[in-house]
Amino acid sequence: MLNKVTLIGNLGKDPEIRSLESGVSRANFTLATNESYKDRSGNWQKSTEWHDIVMWRSMAERAKVLKKGMLVYIEGKLTHRKWTDKEGRDHYSTEITADVLRILEKREHTTPQSSSSAPSEEKKYEDSGTDAIGSETSEDDLPF
Repeated sequence: MLNKVTLIGNLGKDPEIRSLESGVSRANFTLATNESYKDRSGNWQKSTEWHDIVMWRSMAERAKVLKKGMLVYIEGKLTHRKWTDKEGRDHYSTEITADVLRILEKREHTTPQSSSSAPSEEKKYEDSGTDAIGSETSEDDLPF
């Protein structure tokens, strides 16, 4: 059986990092993923999905470097929780429990400029140069 989720998106808020009574660290934040498509009339539409991300133990400690708006790659599993509030009402949530995190940076590249040329609008997403946090895979292990 397989339960695997892979996302690339932007943090919707700084991570909230807490220590449970047992001493285990937990970090949570939201991640926005975007999709563009043409509707029936040919107009471009943008759809944003929000995902609740949870990290545990050492992954939670490493989440301290994350900031709102950062572009990240997340791998994890889909988890569902149910809890009952003080009034006896049941609540449900769906979360991604992350076990791999890679920080991606947005870097603007400009071409050499003369006095009459404007800066390049090209933007390129690049790996931050750090290894994936929590990843056991090397580049030689990738299937592509």
